Amino acid sequence: MAQLSYWKVLTRRKAIEAGSETDSKLHRVMGTFDLTALGVGATLGVGVYVLAGHVAKDQAGPSVVLSFAIAAIASLFAGLCYAEFGARVPRAGSAYIYSYVCIGEFAAFVIGWNLILEYIIGSASVARGLSLYLDSLLNNTMQTAFRDVAPIDWGFLGTYFDFFAFGSAFLLGVALAFGLKQSTLLNNCFTVLNVAIVLIVIVAGSIKSNIKNWEIPASDLPQNSTAGAGGFFPYGFEGTIRGAATCFFGFVGFDCIATTGEEVKNPRKAIPRAIMFSLLIIFLAYFGVSTVLTLMWPYYLQNVNAPLPYVFEQIGWPVVQWIVTIGGMIGLVASMFGAMFPLPRIMYAMSQDGLIFHFFGEISPRFKTPIAGTICAALLTGLMAAIFDLRQLVNMLSIGTLMAYTVVAISITILRHMNDDSKQGITSEMTEGTNLVNHQNERINTSSLLIQIFNCRRVQIPSVLSSRVVGTLLLFYCAFCFGFSFTFLYATQEIRELKPWPIAIGCLFLVLILILLLAISVQPRENANSTFTVPLVPLIPGISIFINVYLMLQLDIYTWIRFGVWMVIGFTLYLCYGLQNSYRDMRQSLNGWQKLKYSEYF
Repeated sequence: MAQLSYWKVLTRRKAIEAGSETDSKLHRVMGTFDLTALGVGATLGVGVYVLAGHVAKDQAGPSVVLSFAIAAIASLFAGLCYAEFGARVPRAGSAYIYSYVCIGEFAAFVIGWNLILEYIIGSASVARGLSLYLDSLLNNTMQTAFRDVAPIDWGFLGTYFDFFAFGSAFLLGVALAFGLKQSTLLNNCFTVLNVAIVLIVIVAGSIKSNIKNWEIPASDLPQNSTAGAGGFFPYGFEGTIRGAATCFFGFVGFDCIATTGEEVKNPRKAIPRAIMFSLLIIFLAYFGVSTVLTLMWPYYLQNVNAPLPYVFEQIGWPVVQWIVTIGGMIGLVASMFGAMFPLPRIMYAMSQDGLIFHFFGEISPRFKTPIAGTICAALLTGLMAAIFDLRQLVNMLSIGTLMAYTVVAISITILRHMNDDSKQGITSEMTEGTNLVNHQNERINTSSLLIQIFNCRRVQIPSVLSSRVVGTLLLFYCAFCFGFSFTFLYATQEIRELKPWPIAIGCLFLVLILILLLAISVQPRENANSTFTVPLVPLIPGISIFINVYLMLQLDIYTWIRFGVWMVIGFTLYLCYGLQNSYRDMRQSLNGWQKLKYSEYF
């Protein structure tokens, strides 16, 4: 038997018992409609009421409609990967559990810890936004009162303690903890109302639409303005692509569906369907709103903070203006529900694996929900919403999500090319250790690796060698995507000037990327047996990885610094608590030849 090492613990993959989905401690009360409402509610909030006007005025002009279409396609690639994993691994935890199954424990902890931060900030930002939105209707009455009662003088925090933001986040957390079924019904109602208001906006806006607002000549633009060149592409096609990068974040949120695997009646079918339905509804809403918004009012006159109420006020329809204003409140509440719902589920999944403190995963026998984790998450979310000015943290909402999307795409590719020993032979932690010994008998040398890169021997069944080759090729693929994106982003001016060195470097990276995709595509793969599978693997996961890497590089340096600080805290927790638990559990299993409590059903 191989000597146990921390490296084996860091890289061991989790397996899940066949049929274990029926043994969930959580309450299975959600169906396809509930999941679709959750995904739409989590995503169709601030974006539909703010994002379209901002992108139209500052980045894309009327071509914002194409920006949303491009962003929807990019989101669809990630959604397909989530849908397959939701059908294969219907467990609480989303990208955390997916990476644990396919990559290993350490990668899973990194993703899980990152998702905790993202959901905390996402929920807190929506709670703070709800407070500010309501306060704007009350002439800043709450802000004035809170500044008098609880001012804050520290520069890195907000200027006052926002009691409304804290209370709204905490009360919603309590509702989730003690009544999932009732809070789900409330979210369904809010989401249906939100979609209905979006339909009212589209119908009302189409009546006042004027195609001339998509054909404004440059001569009609205000002098000394930054409104571009007029027409449908006032900022050029480059502006449309830049707008698509912004619009992409308007689709972030649908992945909360994947965290509900243990609370869904038929997760293998409901989760993939809900992901596809929610993405379709979200795209149609964004496309319709951005279309009528830019047809009703010139793009360069849009209000970036509240475009829909502003436009209806300008055209003299105050009734619709107030309907849209109320719709903003409803959409924000639904967004907060969708942002807060996944957080305790991630904490529950990680605590069940011993990577964070166990009490986060304790399930109430009466309510069938992780009460402790939900209440702690609500308190932390409410506190951050109350004391922080979240404008500087807004980019943190994207970095974790993009990283999770990348890991899920990588995991799908690995899973399709995983050998049977890794997928079906892992029935115990003992065999996880002893398999490493058995695999040493398989000769893997430089010549065999080079031959397998393009599968020259036409091997049809995945092996340890082919699985390792795929993992290595994916590592280089991510590195080359980074190099190509870095060159394209930071040598844009040189490329415009047709300087040879950036074009040559970019072409080199592009050729290497295509060669790696070709090499992965010829590797032996499984015959996937699932209710839903991603088509065109590895092309679609590869495109998803490329898009995510490109968008991550657009984030500012301060976002990466804050991300680094959070990860240092997480690594400390893992080394002092999670790794010790995993090492002890695995050693006990190896010494006692005890079977692992999970075995895979792929």
